[in-house]
Amino acid sequence: MIGAFLAVIVAFLITLFLSRRILSPVKELRSAAQRLGKGDFSQRVDISDKSEIGELASTFNSMADNLQRDEQLRQHMVSDIAHELRSPLTNVRGYLEAINDGVMQPDKETISSIYGETILLSRLINDLQELSLAEAGELKLSLQPEDVSELVRLSVNAIQAKASEKDINLSHDIPADLPRVNIDFLRIKQVLLNLLENALAHTPGGGQINITAKPDHGFVEISVSDSGEGIPANEINNIFERFHRVDKSRSRSTGGSGLGLTISRYIIEEHQGKIWARSELGKGSCFSFTLPVAH
Repeated sequence: MIGAFLAVIVAFLITLFLSRRILSPVKELRSAAQRLGKGDFSQRVDISDKSEIGELASTFNSMADNLQRDEQLRQHMVSDIAHELRSPLTNVRGYLEAINDGVMQPDKETISSIYGETILLSRLINDLQELSLAEAGELKLSLQPEDVSELVRLSVNAIQAKASEKDINLSHDIPADLPRVNIDFLRIKQVLLNLLENALAHTPGGGQINITAKPDHGFVEISVSDSGEGIPANEINNIFERFHRVDKSRSRSTGGSGLGLTISRYIIEEHQGKIWARSELGKGSCFSFTLPVAH
């Protein structure tokens, strides 16, 4: 009886020890999960156990990291959108208040200024709509074999007047035997025009912009290079992020909405291609992207 009693006591103590060892991290996980569910994305659990509980804790921490990063991106995006919309709306409001108070006359110049601000607003809203579709994976693509030389020709024609106005030489070198690519023509033209407009904005008068294309292992690589100001090395990895401007002093009219390269990246990735940039400060930049060959 004494031996049985001692065995029960020992079993109870062992069970108590094991249950606490098992239940304690589970309770910690449950508590952290509850706080995370209420919006506290800083929650982490410190469990060094190498069992399944430890793996669960590691998975929880990884999930919390992702949720915190997504929440920070969401907050930054809301702040950026508010900032981008505030400036043109403030300008429009200022013009209208001045006209209403009789300080300014609604002449042709004033109406033209208001119209310019509404164009900027419309462009930003369209970019935001395209970005939301791209991030949701809902960009509609109409893929068919297309001629790269025709794509480049139409893009160059669309921007030639702006290049001539800035005295920038716009050239292209497209091989005649280049294979056709499987693309949505209008979407890729949008990407190419965005790269050309960026090159124009950052290239001084008398500069050079060149478009080249070459086959690359089942893809066609298209590049837009310029002799502009270049991009600092610490900025090159951020230029495809939304609302990112290398030159923070640029206005929306000269620096764009900060969404063009982000949308371009999504479009190229939807085509199963890649887009990247190379640059040397003071010597220009080269943006390249690949498109799949049509079989």
